[in-house]
This record gives sequence, C-alpha cells and structure tokens, in this order.
Amino acid sequence: MNNRRRVVVTGLGAVSPVGLNTEESWKAVLDGKSGVGPITRFDSEPFSCHIAAEVKNFDPANIIESKELKKLDLFSQYGIVASDEAWKHARLNESDMPRERVGCIFGVGIGGLYQIEKYHELLLKSGPRKISPFFIPGMITNLGPGNIAIHLGLKGVNYTVTSACTSSTHAIGESFRMIRDGLQDVVVTGGSEAAVVKLGIGGFCALKALSTRNDDPERASRPFDKDRDGFVLGEGAAVLILEELEHALQRGVTPLAEVIGYGFSCDAHHITAPSPDGEGAVSCMKMAIEDSGLGLDQVQYINAHGTSTDANDSTESQAIIRVFGEELAHKLMVSSTKSMTGHLLGAAGGIEALFTTLALREQVVPPTINLEEPGEGCTLDYVPHKKREANIDVALSNSFGFGGTNATVALRRYV
Repeated sequence: MNNRRRVVVTGLGAVSPVGLNTEESWKAVLDGKSGVGPITRFDSEPFSCHIAAEVKNFDPANIIESKELKKLDLFSQYGIVASDEAWKHARLNESDMPRERVGCIFGVGIGGLYQIEKYHELLLKSGPRKISPFFIPGMITNLGPGNIAIHLGLKGVNYTVTSACTSSTHAIGESFRMIRDGLQDVVVTGGSEAAVVKLGIGGFCALKALSTRNDDPERASRPFDKDRDGFVLGEGAAVLILEELEHALQRGVTPLAEVIGYGFSCDAHHITAPSPDGEGAVSCMKMAIEDSGLGLDQVQYINAHGTSTDANDSTESQAIIRVFGEELAHKLMVSSTKSMTGHLLGAAGGIEALFTTLALREQVVPPTINLEEPGEGCTLDYVPHKKREANIDVALSNSFGFGGTNATVALRRYV
C-alpha cells in the first residue's frame, strides 16, 4: 500500500447540455439551470417523449478540421473538444513527458448511434454503394479514445470502457489504478455520448424509461421527487486529466483534487433493474471507501447516480443508509446533477466526477433541482433547489448501469 503513487486531477473539459465548456457547465449547475428542452434534432411527434437535454450551439470548427468532421460521429466530436479543453487546462505539452507514458481510457456506452441510423436509412433508400468508408471507423466505440489519442498525440494505453451508464466511472477508476500502479503517468479519461437520435429516443421510450413531462421540460428531470416519471436523455462529453502527483508538481501545476479510491461490483440480478436491496451499490461504495483508507465519517458529499426513476432513486438512497448507517447518512449531502444535465448515459459518470472535483475545489455543493416532495424511501439531504457552500474534504461519485454494473470513485480535496 505504501508504494502506491498518488493520483490527482490536473485538467477538466466539458461539452454538456448546460454549457460548451467546463466554466459554463459548472456555473449553470450552481445556478440550478436546466438543460432540458424540446427535441430539435428530428420530429419527435411519433414518440411518447418529446424532450431531451441536447448540446446547443456546438461548433467544433476551431478544434477539428472541417475535412475531418465528416469522418467523425458526434460522440467523437464531443470527446475531442472536451479533451482539448482539459489538455490545455492541465497545461500539458509535448516536452512534459514521453508520450508512451500518456494514455486515454474513455467511457462510451453506445457509440455512433447517429452514424448507424444515418447509414441504415441511406442503405434502404439508395443501396450499399452509398455507405461511406468512414461509417465503421466513425461508429465504433473505441474510436472515442482513438480519435482523442490522434488529436493529442498520446501513445500510451488506449481503450474504451463500455458498461452502460457506468462506463466513464469505470474508465476513471481504471485510469486511477493504472497511474497508481506506475503503468502510466498521465491518463485522459471521462466519457462521451450522443444518443439523442430517433433510435435512441425510440429505444428508451419502448423501455418506458423516459420522462413524458413534455409540456414542462425544465422540470422533467426530478431525482428523488415523488412525482418523477423517468429520466431525461442527455448527451455530451466530460474529460478529466489524471496525473501522478509528483509528475504534476514537477511541472508546476496545482492539482484540482485527488482521486483516492475506486469500487466496482455487479448486482447479477436483472438486465435493466437494480437489485431491490441495493446490494451492488452498497458493495461498490464500501469498496471505494476502503480503497481510500479513510473512515465513513470522513465523507461529506455524494454526487448520486440519481436518475429520476423509481427503480434507482429509492434504492440508491437506501444503499447509502446501509453503507453509512442512519446517523452518518443523514449528515451527508447528496445531490443529483442529472436534474439539470439529464442522463448522459456512458458520459454521465464523467460529467458527475467533473462536478464533484469542482465541488471539492470550490467548497460548494451543486443542488438537486425540481425536488418538491421526496418520494418513498428518499429520506436524505438532497441539497434541494439551491447550491450550498460547505466544508467538503471527501466526496463520492456513484454510477450504476444496465446489467447491474456499478462503480464509485472517491475524491479528496487537495490542499
């Protein structure tokens, strides 16, 4: 244990439904601003859900050459732009390190759904000769980190984690372990997703997973509220630069936060529903805390998975109580930033770890908006409506996904 290297966050980047960069996104969630609105990408009239948390006014032209854009699915474009911001934020450059010691592990839940839908329609309409040679490279998930590596010149580890809504939390955790164990010095991590297309909305509608509060979109994502009726599909990317502490200090960079623990588990219960007793969530939170070497009483904040669904919200709340006990659990601050960003699927854990890093850095907890009356089993302090200034030394970020896959990362304030 003593020879494990310390791992810190040195850069952040975001493209989200509430902002086109980290600063805009963080300000929006602290202000309690919703990124949910009517779907503009296609005619949603045939669907039961007409709302989503879309990225607005996205223009990657300053980062990605125009001739390259046609080769890239939207999820890759989001990932490249967010990574470029994080790389610059961390003040990294080619002279800082051997590129073989710098890698990218990225979470992508679905990948190029836009490309799949586009070329399937083109195939049916015009035949196979209209399929682009860039279709397969554009839609496969590993081109998320692959394109980032090409853009930044990274020659270390490079792969995608695909574990549904837990993808980018797993990616962050595995990046943390790789640096801690001395295999890499810097890893670009987080996740990206762009599934606000007809197939994406239609598939989740078929599962009856989405909110149909179509007449009031900004209030549709309401984690832990008794009137929640499903999640809101979001999109975007979030990137964290993880770096070995001494490596960062030698470059003259002050860390934003420290990653101190990682936990993972599987419910082995159901393809979409969490285990009713929250066993998997309990297990991965306990594992992350034990991995950190800290006590339960040292955690002050949890950025919850908090999806705004009946299946998740009460189960996660009760799992937190099982981990911490009644007294400590009710002293915790727990909030769901999905109430503003919607659910970014494979990128959800990335944007939430980014917000958790900033909460530790700035000593302020983002709120859970739209929480009018807590639902059954939702008894914790969810920081309703407004941000809260508070002393936060240690925080957890939770992610749970289809197939019963779970992950938690623990972060600590860097002082």
